[in-house]
Amino acid sequence: MTSDLVKQLLINPKNVGAVESAEFVGKAGSLKCGAALRFSLSIDESQRITDAKFRSAGCSYLVAANSLLTEQVTGKTTGEAAALAQHPESSVIEKLGECPPDRTHCAVLACEALISAVRAYSDAVREEWQGDEALICTCFGVSERTIEREIRVRGLRTIAEVTQTCNAGAGCRSCCPLIEDILSQHLRERDLLVPAPN
Repeated sequence: MTSDLVKQLLINPKNVGAVESAEFVGKAGSLKCGAALRFSLSIDESQRITDAKFRSAGCSYLVAANSLLTEQVTGKTTGEAAALAQHPESSVIEKLGECPPDRTHCAVLACEALISAVRAYSDAVREEWQGDEALICTCFGVSERTIEREIRVRGLRTIAEVTQTCNAGAGCRSCCPLIEDILSQHLRERDLLVPAPN
């Protein structure tokens, strides 16, 4: 059974097409159903999404999921949008209403394409960064120095603990390997400082 919202978004989809001169594009596809989609974003200097559009080849649920997601993320920061996309169940599936179990992957696919577009933005920001400190998490503007300080002061040992403490890694997650490297280095240094048992 298709929900009224899915029917409405299929008949009158929102934000179909490509953002004019889109700088940040994410793509996703499914071997399960053959669906493919492209998510494009326009992002201003304050990391706010000013425009979001999609193109897709797939079923009505895929069109509805993308349409809903583009509406939800416009006006949000890239960090907020990526964090929203990490939870397709609550951000898309529940809002679409009645969704057959074999269609839930459509919402996941839409969220993957959004995260891919935010990663493209994050990678570009890291490459252009001119600050005095290394920028690790572009979604939330968290520097290497901040992460190192939180690890040292709070005795953090996992990426999840770092994310909970300073939001680094809560968005598109492209910084997680960098956070892991920082954690590994600090754990090695900590181990060297611990006196060996006699």
